[in-house]
Amino acid sequence: MTFSLVARCAETGMFGVAISSSSPAVAARCSFAQASVGAVATQNVTDPTLGPMGLEALARGLSAEEAIAEVKKRGHFIEFRQVLIVDKSGRSAIHSGDKSLGIWSQAQAEDVASGGNLLAHEDVPKMIVSAFLGSTGHLGDRLLAALRAGLSAGGEAGPIHSAGLKVVDKVSWPVVDLRCDWTMECPIEAVASAWAVYKPQLNDYVKRALDPRSAPSYGVPGDR
Repeated sequence: MTFSLVARCAETGMFGVAISSSSPAVAARCSFAQASVGAVATQNVTDPTLGPMGLEALARGLSAEEAIAEVKKRGHFIEFRQVLIVDKSGRSAIHSGDKSLGIWSQAQAEDVASGGNLLAHEDVPKMIVSAFLGSTGHLGDRLLAALRAGLSAGGEAGPIHSAGLKVVDKVSWPVVDLRCDWTMECPIEAVASAWAVYKPQLNDYVKRALDPRSAPSYGVPGDR
């Protein structure tokens, strides 16, 4: 029901997750990232506790592969789960349980891991990884380009209805957390439209949080 990727920007150290599914509100349950630590996606009969569990393991200094091993040891019904992890060194690791749904597959490289289930065909994650590695620019742009490539490659076997984009960078909160929780149109393009609006303002919102005195004007009535 889902295809996704977790990734690290080697230049900036940002981490991110991009995900889409036929299920509603997929990003609310499946996307996890922590600045200077890593990113985790948990999907396929989703157990959202595996996201924080993976991040906690990474925060203790475990590698992506070691964090996957920890999740497999501590998680429940792990044969039903898919978990993707990228760590602060760009190492990636994936667990896909043998009860993953439909056609499922996975692919990984340095700085990126992708997986999916109920896919149109098994090459979708490979195409996502290839698109990410071939992309440039802001991590948000690269994540969306890779997710679009997955959709163009066939995506899910059926229509998708929700999507999300999450990026973390230095501060304790996600600097990007955009979602389309349900649409009969293309949720990836809905998130991309939101990103086109949000991207030019991203740094301003961080400045306003850290020190409102140095931030630009808010651009609203009554602002001086």
